[in-house]
Amino acid sequence: MKLSFVGAAQEVTGSCFLVEADGLRFLVDCGMFQGGRDARARNFSAWPFEACDIDFVLLTHAHIDHSGLLPRLCALGFKGPIYTTGATVELLSVMLLDSAFIQESEWTRAQRQRGKRGRRSKKTTRAAPDEALLYTVAQAEACLEQLQGLAYDQALEPHPQVRCQFRDAGHILGSAIIEVWVRDGDIEKKLVFSGDLGQPARPVVRDPTPIAEADVLVVESTYGNRLHRPLDATVDELVEVINDVLERRKGNIIIPAFALGRTQELLALLMGLCQQGRLPRLQVFVDSPMATKVTEITLRQKDYLDDETLALLAGHAQHPEWMDLRFTRSVEESMALNRIKAGAIIISASGMCDAGRIKHHLRHHLGRHECAIVIIGYQAMGTLGRRLVDGEKQVRLFGEDHAVRASIHTIGGLSAHADQAALLAWLKHVDKPPSACFVVHGEAETAAGFADLIKQRLGWPAQVPAPGEVFEL
Repeated sequence: MKLSFVGAAQEVTGSCFLVEADGLRFLVDCGMFQGGRDARARNFSAWPFEACDIDFVLLTHAHIDHSGLLPRLCALGFKGPIYTTGATVELLSVMLLDSAFIQESEWTRAQRQRGKRGRRSKKTTRAAPDEALLYTVAQAEACLEQLQGLAYDQALEPHPQVRCQFRDAGHILGSAIIEVWVRDGDIEKKLVFSGDLGQPARPVVRDPTPIAEADVLVVESTYGNRLHRPLDATVDELVEVINDVLERRKGNIIIPAFALGRTQELLALLMGLCQQGRLPRLQVFVDSPMATKVTEITLRQKDYLDDETLALLAGHAQHPEWMDLRFTRSVEESMALNRIKAGAIIISASGMCDAGRIKHHLRHHLGRHECAIVIIGYQAMGTLGRRLVDGEKQVRLFGEDHAVRASIHTIGGLSAHADQAALLAWLKHVDKPPSACFVVHGEAETAAGFADLIKQRLGWPAQVPAPGEVFEL
């Protein structure tokens, strides 16, 4: 039995693991690499296998760094089923089509720019690799036909050699820890893939499910080197920033937020603060068609929501005047937001500021001292969001340099990822040490530090796989 770490090894994006046993080959996740030009190039040569050789895929959740290469896998010959939770199936109908639209838009823009360069030069040049088209909207739509949805805790036998169950990971709507029992000849091993684990006691979704047994454990480590601020302190900081900008500085607040998960958590938090009277009546705009669709899906999937969120929604239904919440849909509505000079909170995607409408709002607000940019999620190396967090005083948007005069606030306590303490607490539920524990989905130094911590605190044989490394289990 072999386990290959195709992606998310010593990095946070591109989650993809290949399991091989007695002629069987399946994937856990098939994510896109994100963060800069190099990541884009890697998506075209991401796999050490042929797509047609994969029997099936198990998918932990809908975030693009876990699901974003599924359309390419299918387009290149994968014909098998993709198993995931029912909520994730519904979310992917939004996420993958949006990703494909971005691919097509960027490809069209690159071709247009290449045409302009060609007219300026008499030389004939080959198309650059990053000008290729990763996949189309039609290919993403075809991929959706291969999805099969399951309930949490439902038993599944995707192959005579495999049994598995999806457990609630508490990260985003429909996110799952996957327990997989794989038989290779007369030997059966239980593999557990944590996916992305949520921080306990956060809005919207329930807490991660504890897992008692594992022969082989693959655990994420996004925040394995730090502790989140206590939620109360985080909320206090958010309230202070909002009141300072809206009441004293008379500006706007721009919040880059992932359309899936973070936007819905933030809305629940703001709604609760308004109901408690800690914030004045807010004017909140969600400027992301995808976030709008995901929010609609979230409201339909009430079985996945925690009790506190259900109570909050009931209260808002009775008192909608507590917060003026609007979802923009058209480009014209989005552009009109930039005529509002004060008093607005604009939540827009993408969460790392590298695509989508958020870039337009940054262009209009970064240069204004009275405004604030509030970063509430992880920012991968190479992204515009990371450059803002790192304090760059000038950034490039749409081919132009823009001075950063707005205040930049990083409020990390709102992360949907478990911090170091929460990761360790989840691991401690495993009754006996697994024979192998692989630490993934963290930047190299973070993953190595967390692996050392697992060895020290739990006495497990933890290790950090290298990109592409293959292990015999």
